[in-house]
Amino acid sequence: MSKDKTPHERLWEMIKDIRFGMLTHRHPEGGLHAHPLTTQGKALGEKGVLYFFVSRATEVGQRLRTDGNVNVSYSDPHKDVYVSITGRAVVSEDMDAKQRLFNPMAKAWFPGGPTDPDLELVEVHITHAEYWDVKESKPTQLFKMAAAAISGERPKLGEHKEVAV
Repeated sequence: MSKDKTPHERLWEMIKDIRFGMLTHRHPEGGLHAHPLTTQGKALGEKGVLYFFVSRATEVGQRLRTDGNVNVSYSDPHKDVYVSITGRAVVSEDMDAKQRLFNPMAKAWFPGGPTDPDLELVEVHITHAEYWDVKESKPTQLFKMAAAAISGERPKLGEHKEVAV
């Protein structure tokens, strides 16, 4: 991690350009279910909160009200960046946050704007995050994996960190 960046800044740097996060929550019968959602906002902030807009017409908000334990995963295979975030989700009616986060892309789903009665704001308060960031080029990765296969030692590729938030 860069010495001049906080864990929140480093996490945001890794996920900000990834279009969708997969939000996984628990169904009442215990099974896990994931939804692709667009992360809203321009920074993670010091409190470590991710924001998503969801439709009241779906079960997502109701399920999160019942059990807010979630995981949000992000991946960018082209950059070899993988992030897994654990947190507590709450459905918020914070109109200031809805107005601050609302954007032209959200209008496609919620034509009534931030006051659209179908719009629910989900806040994921991050408790833990883990990431893998492979900086080596593909040829270097292949060389290191081949060398590891010959030597019997695990290849050392990129950066793997856990972040308690």
